[in-house]
Amino acid sequence: MTTFVDRVELHVAAGNGGHGCASVHREKFKPLGGPDGGNGGRGGDVTLVVDQSVTTLLDYHHSPHRKATNGQPGAGDNRSGKDGQDLILPVPDGTVVLDKQGNVLADLVGEGTTYVAGQGGRGGLGNAALASARRKAPGFALLGVPGEAADIVLELKTVADVALVGYPSAGKSSLISVLSAAKPKIADYPFTTLVPNLGVVTAGSTVYTIADVPGLIPGASQGKGLGLEFLRHVERCSVLVHVLDTATLESDRDPVSDLDIIEEELKQYGGLDDRPRIVVLNKIDIPDGQDLADMIRPELEERGYQVFEASAVARTGLKELSFALAGIVAEARAAKPKEEATRIVIRPKAVDDTGFTVTFDEANEVYRVRGEKPERWIRQTDFNNDEAVGYLADRLNRLGVEDALMKAGARSGDGVAIGPEENAVVFDWEPTMMAGAEMLGRRGEDHRLEAPRPAAQRRRDRDAERDEAEQEFKEFGPF
Repeated sequence: MTTFVDRVELHVAAGNGGHGCASVHREKFKPLGGPDGGNGGRGGDVTLVVDQSVTTLLDYHHSPHRKATNGQPGAGDNRSGKDGQDLILPVPDGTVVLDKQGNVLADLVGEGTTYVAGQGGRGGLGNAALASARRKAPGFALLGVPGEAADIVLELKTVADVALVGYPSAGKSSLISVLSAAKPKIADYPFTTLVPNLGVVTAGSTVYTIADVPGLIPGASQGKGLGLEFLRHVERCSVLVHVLDTATLESDRDPVSDLDIIEEELKQYGGLDDRPRIVVLNKIDIPDGQDLADMIRPELEERGYQVFEASAVARTGLKELSFALAGIVAEARAAKPKEEATRIVIRPKAVDDTGFTVTFDEANEVYRVRGEKPERWIRQTDFNNDEAVGYLADRLNRLGVEDALMKAGARSGDGVAIGPEENAVVFDWEPTMMAGAEMLGRRGEDHRLEAPRPAAQRRRDRDAERDEAEQEFKEFGPF
């Protein structure tokens, strides 16, 4: 039995970037081959794509956890790691993407529309890419950035031009079966329809879609019956069609009361007041049904409704109804503003935008640094490698983080946290701290990379050191 699912919670995780490689080229008779570590591969993205062949979110109901593949690490001999494979998730037309708080992230309408739910992490640079005139032989590489992970909610809102609404067993499924080629389940008991049925109708030169929304009852907008589950499927429709049962066997119901109750539920749900309404008096093939239709039609027309009489069994009144709906749909389409071509909007970076912020967190008594670059650099740093730590310090200093901390009032020994509170790197700040290992000397320098001094310069330096030692001996005597 096919199950229809139109709301799921999906847990997506993009692929992590591969780590860069720290390697030195080794070849016979070439002892100083230089760095040749390759870059890590990019992690795969998680992308939602509208696919017309998909009509339900059932697959994600059974398998809500989806993850793209990771990028491969780099290797020696300048070999870059392989990129992770993107994960493509097909979704039905009309899928709305929300976050856990209910904020709309994307509204996916139209074949091929895409939304990147998780961005893959970038790969780390290998030491070959980190080499420079000052740092000719880096002994470290950057780590890959973790991919984005998110918990999102997918809601399906049927994309149809016409919505048939009404009480259970009012004949909506029968109407859609004769107006279009749709073959919904039809039976003589309430709540036969458990999923929205969609059909395509051709009336003259106009082709439109019509949806049979499962039966509504009093309290549907508050979750009673099936209404709350499927009221969202009428939101995109251009016209609402009230299907009224003129042959109901229940003594406590009548078509006009049914109409009032359904209208109240639509009002409580909200956002549908501007949709035109049409009333269809169904089941007039039954003698009592025709008599009741003749009685209530004047009252409905006085209320301003356009009223049609129809019978799905006798197939009467269907042509007039289909052409009337085609006219309303055509007017609604003409009234919609034409979609403009995609424009590229360039938003230049503000002159005073440093790309990060420094604030004092009184609760934790630390200065907190937030920004895309500092937080990414933290994730890319191997803190077991002193040279990598020195490179991080050099990058932060060039970005202006140290100056910003001084302006914020930070002093030597104060705690500094880079990143969000739940996942931050905390350290004691030293404004004049050396970058990396002791051999690095001043920030950004590496004594291993210094060019050898000429012989004459070495002699002058040696003579200067001897003269200085002799002068100290004369002044202070032997130590």
